[in-house]
Amino acid sequence: MKTIAKLITFAVAVAAAGAMPTARASVEIGKAAPDFTLTDLSGQTHKLSDYKGKTVVLEWNNPDCPIVRKHYESDNLPSLQRTATADGVVWLLINSGAKGQQGADYSDAELKTWLAEHKAAPTEYFRDPDGKVGHLYAAQTTPHMFVITKDGTLVYDGAIDSISSANKADIPRATNYVAAALADVKAGKPVEKAATHPYGCSVKY
Repeated sequence: MKTIAKLITFAVAVAAAGAMPTARASVEIGKAAPDFTLTDLSGQTHKLSDYKGKTVVLEWNNPDCPIVRKHYESDNLPSLQRTATADGVVWLLINSGAKGQQGADYSDAELKTWLAEHKAAPTEYFRDPDGKVGHLYAAQTTPHMFVITKDGTLVYDGAIDSISSANKADIPRATNYVAAALADVKAGKPVEKAATHPYGCSVKY
């Protein structure tokens, strides 16, 4: 009887596991970055594939996250955006926060003001309130960074830099993984460190 009970328990567990969602991500280093469509702060729709032929950075954003504030108030991310976009890189900010969650309820005008106050220079800022794109890329934190080459290949997935703290004083000591990845891509070399563990606030799905 005990053996039968164990088998029944095992069968129930397997059935429950089968009913659970499978892995959300469909992204893999060295493979094509999945296409998506999102709307910018001016109401225009964009597809990732619209930017084929250009290097693209995806950055998950939450204006109220302390780690995001660290990198924006210090000018670490805005300065990298300005340098990259001046070099022809497309930089897309994505906010996958659900309505009512931290950092998700800014109006379009408030987000534009926030970007201007921090001298940020993304190509576009997108909302992803249902989290479809965030789940597609398995975006875990704000920030979570991705670099995509001109032919649409994902070549970097992970953190902005090597020191996972909220302390602005750590920035000069950290290795900026995104800057390094962009330099490798520009030089036509494989990205030396293609995957790292992202850090920051959890994406507020």
